[in-house]
Amino acid sequence: MTQQNTSLGPLAAIDGRWGIGDATRPGCHWVELRPDGLYQHGPDTEGELIPWARIMTGIRISWGRSSWNTNSRGWYTPRGTVTSGSRGWLHMTLRDPYEDRVLRFDRHAHPYRAVDAVRLDWLLRYLGDEGALRALADPEWVGRVVARLAGGRQSWTREALREVVAQAVEAAGPAGR
Repeated sequence: MTQQNTSLGPLAAIDGRWGIGDATRPGCHWVELRPDGLYQHGPDTEGELIPWARIMTGIRISWGRSSWNTNSRGWYTPRGTVTSGSRGWLHMTLRDPYEDRVLRFDRHAHPYRAVDAVRLDWLLRYLGDEGALRALADPEWVGRVVARLAGGRQSWTREALREVVAQAVEAAGPAGR
């Protein structure tokens, strides 16, 4: 796995796998990227698997105490870090049957750079739009993409974000190689 950069906002490597949220603290919610789909971990649940094939476009991240507060999607500090509580939410629309789902994740103790969190959000959208979310099941591929996206020039326009994500995905090559 790529050791150069092991996180992109809440997306972090731990023990050879990738997850969204803090998987290291006991009692935290986090979402693991598995070969068969997204797996929700949490202290108050036995876990839940959402297969890759069920996830449609529209996957995105929001921040805040409640998942329904869509205004918290873009709260960042003047220093360029994510603000608004210790929770994050991964929103998606599923098929068969069609339903909107939200998975919770708890933030790490360290702050996230806003540009990294926004790039992760755009990566999820891009892969969803391209029908390629299953690539997230390949830890080596995720490591290559994170290494390309973490750090670097901070550009905030939609065009620039889509371009930097597309370039990172292309440079990472096909998943599973």
